Amino acid sequence: MKLLKYNTKAPEVLTLCEILYQLGYNVKISDSFTLEVDAAVKDFQHKNSLVVDGIVGVKTWAVLLEKDPRPVSQTDKFLKESDLTQFAAEYNLELAAVKAVNEIESSGKGFLINNKPKILFEGHVFWNELKKRGIDPNSYYNSESRNVLYPKWTRAHYQGGVKEYDRLNEAISLNHDPSFKEAALSSASWGSFQIMGYHAENLGYSNVDDFVSRMEMNEGEHLKAFGKFLEKNGCLVYLRNKNWAGFARLYNGAGYKENKYDEKLAKAYAKYSQN
Repeated sequence: MKLLKYNTKAPEVLTLCEILYQLGYNVKISDSFTLEVDAAVKDFQHKNSLVVDGIVGVKTWAVLLEKDPRPVSQTDKFLKESDLTQFAAEYNLELAAVKAVNEIESSGKGFLINNKPKILFEGHVFWNELKKRGIDPNSYYNSESRNVLYPKWTRAHYQGGVKEYDRLNEAISLNHDPSFKEAALSSASWGSFQIMGYHAENLGYSNVDDFVSRMEMNEGEHLKAFGKFLEKNGCLVYLRNKNWAGFARLYNGAGYKENKYDEKLAKAYAKYSQN
């Protein structure tokens, strides 16, 4: 594993944060090695008779992975290089372009340390999904629900990693009406390619529960959903031509520029096309 320390920003930091969180450290799960993560690492090193320097090197990784509660069988769920190569050929895409989307959407990782597919819960989508089902979101909008239910997009409430399941479950628990669960599942993006649950039926799944159950199986199912999404939403021509702005607009929505999705995709593609 990569050596990590304070101020490192890398996908491996996500794995570090997930393991620390599972071990009881209340850290924000992201790809940034913050002071909060540094303090958790030092505490872990102290409790495990390691050199307390905040640097996650070979020895610290070894002890962390030894205590990693993730099931070993999880690795069976991962995509192989041959899966991506076959997909690229099937859809007449460059392998580097497919890898670029996979990296930017989920850091190349479709499952979390809790053995569940990676998600990101969107409270503003939940607001609209409730309205679609004839439910007034204002009736449930209060100080206790504002981190999972709000009228406009904001990144302020994102928790990252396994903590997003806490947010998803909180949204579901707002009411025992099955419509709330359906709306909540529809309001999260799922898996390696972060496809929103509300696309389920348009992509050929019987309902959002069917879609989620497929996402829980393996990254191969994530890849199948990605292919369906590309076809259904006219994304293929943009991805084939490496028109990153056009692709990001369709794939990530009108606000893609705010998150610089097109720039991130172009950078990732340049990296993979050199290999």
